[in-house]
Parts: sequence; structure tokens; C-alpha cells
Amino acid sequence: MSNVQDASVSRLQDVEKSTGSDSASVITAGRGDIASSPLADTVIRRIRIPNNCDMRAPPRTPINDVNKNGGGGGPQHASSVITGQHCDNENVDSALIADKYQLFEQVVGSSLYRCVDVKSKQELVCKIVSRDNYSLLSAHYRLDSQPLVQSLHEVVVGQRYLYLVFPNAHGDLHSYVRQRKRLRESEAKKLFRQICETVQLCHQNGIVLRDLKLRKFVFANQEQTQLKLESFEDAVVLEEPESDWLHDKRGCPAYVSPEILKTGHYSGKGADMWSLGVILYTMLVGRYPFNDAGHAHLFARISSGSYTIPECVSPRARCLIRSLLRREPSERISSEDILYHPWLAKEDKEWVSRPCDQMVPVSSLFDD
Repeated sequence: MSNVQDASVSRLQDVEKSTGSDSASVITAGRGDIASSPLADTVIRRIRIPNNCDMRAPPRTPINDVNKNGGGGGPQHASSVITGQHCDNENVDSALIADKYQLFEQVVGSSLYRCVDVKSKQELVCKIVSRDNYSLLSAHYRLDSQPLVQSLHEVVVGQRYLYLVFPNAHGDLHSYVRQRKRLRESEAKKLFRQICETVQLCHQNGIVLRDLKLRKFVFANQEQTQLKLESFEDAVVLEEPESDWLHDKRGCPAYVSPEILKTGHYSGKGADMWSLGVILYTMLVGRYPFNDAGHAHLFARISSGSYTIPECVSPRARCLIRSLLRREPSERISSEDILYHPWLAKEDKEWVSRPCDQMVPVSSLFDD
């Protein structure tokens, strides 16, 4: 693990050097090499192209104006984007990052934007974050070579923001469960085992994920059998891997643990394990274990730990869900032990279950 951490520190130092100057830079993932961008003061510029395509309505924050905004984190919306349908003779604006990547619309249900390498025409995705977000970069560099995590294709350093470019994925797990209504236990077991291995890897390397949910995992192959962690947004890199006490409250409402709803510090790893319980429940049942029309009632249910597991779930799977969704964090199964649980460690005959009502929303305030 020390070699991994040393490599991440080296790459972060490269980022710090590049962000210390006014010029933009490009960091090639995997090597940490920095090559000066031809742009003098920004990595985003407008380009005028023939309007031979439909235009979507411009969202609230144009991507071309991100370097004009003050303070805080990255932009939330892209500019008007090209969809490629109808032609006319007018010109329109588009966004180009470091003269290398053309930026398109935001991926539905994700904080990523579609982008294309202008030379190779390779389709990629881009995450835009504040350039002082070293925790996210540090986490990626620690585990960049791991097959369970989306690898960085490139990091472009701008005046205010970092542009993290990743390979394109084949859909996310939330949309997949929504489409399938719920998963058979044999399929859910294979996918959930990969999720548990990812969380175990992160915890072993001193990374707490915090905002752990179905959308965080994307499919690495067309067959949609191999999962990868999409990114380390909202993750925390612990100064001491054994000390995971956190004060900052982050997380998706449907996945948040009871202790986060209270005041004071909490175990980051314990909160991740609770979120794993919500993920497993939703994969097997097709709805969230805690669901209500508003935040107040939802949080009241979570705080009370009140949920029911329908009979469509096998006894071993019910046991694992209960081992994760315990109100007391110290009583939850840990990431080190979860892969030894009988439901994951043993291959059962296909569980023949009763139908379950499916209630996973297309998009809601509970999963944002």
C-alpha cells in the first residue's frame, strides 16, 4: 500500500505545481507527466461551428462561462449542446477543453458530461470539480490502477477547475435495477460482491466513500456484468486509515445512516456499510428500504430503523441486509468481514421468490 500512496503523493505534487501558475496544464493519468497547454489563461474556450444539429435549451450555468464564476465548486450544468439532428445555416457556440475535448450535455442522472476527443473521436466522460479538490484526486491516484475503479484518462488543470476525463461506461446500476424492476439473487450476488470488494479496497486504503449509492457504480462492459466505481466525488482520504471519525455530513437522503442524522462525529466506514445495506435491499426488492414523500418523514423512518424485508428475499440475503442495516454502527458487519457472509461466500441454488412491488424512481430527491 505504501507504493500506491507514494505514487499518489507524487502525482498530487505535480497537480499542485501546475495549479500554482496561471497557465493551464494537462496531466496524463498513470504517469503524472505535465505538458503545458497552448492556452495562456484558460482551458475552456468557445468555438463557432455550423449549426447542423438541434440545440437543447441552455441550462442555468453555461459551461463556457465556468472560469468567470467566483468561488466554490465546479459548474452544475453545461451550455447549449449539440444533439445531431437538423441542419441550418447559422453558427453556434460549443465548448472545447484544452483544444483536446469537445464538451457535450450532462449524462442523465450523473454529474459527468459527455465529451469527445477531437483527434481520435473517442467518446469519453468528464467531471468538473474545484481545483482545490485534492481529496478526490488523491483517492483516484491511490487506486487508479485497480480494475474495480474507473481509471483516469487524463486530468486537465484550469484556472479554477479540474477537468477529470474518464473512459465511457455502459450505463449505471441504478438505471439497470430500475429497468429490470429487481434483480434475481444469483445476478444480484455477482454484482453486489463486486461492490463489496470495491468498498473493502477503499477502506483498506484509507478511503471513505460517504456518498455511496447505486448510481456510483457503472458497467465496464457491454454485457453489463462487470462493475466499476464511477468516481470518488465526496470521498474522504483519511490521514490515519484506522481513524475514520468524520464530522462533515454528506450523502444521498435515501442512503444516509441514522448516526449522520444526529449531531457530532460518526464512523465513516460504518456509514458506508449502512449504505451497502440500502443498495442490497434495493437490488433484491426493487424499492428503497426507507421511503417517504418528504425528507422529514424519510429521516424519521431511518432514525427509527423501521423497515420490512418481503418474503421474496431468501433467508441468507435477509440476514445480510439485517447485518448491514443496524442502527448501531459498531454492530454492523465490516467491509473486512462481509465477503465471508454465507450469502456471498456460498453458491446457493436459484432462489424461487414471490413477486415484489418495484418502486425505484427514475429520478428523485432521494437519489440526488
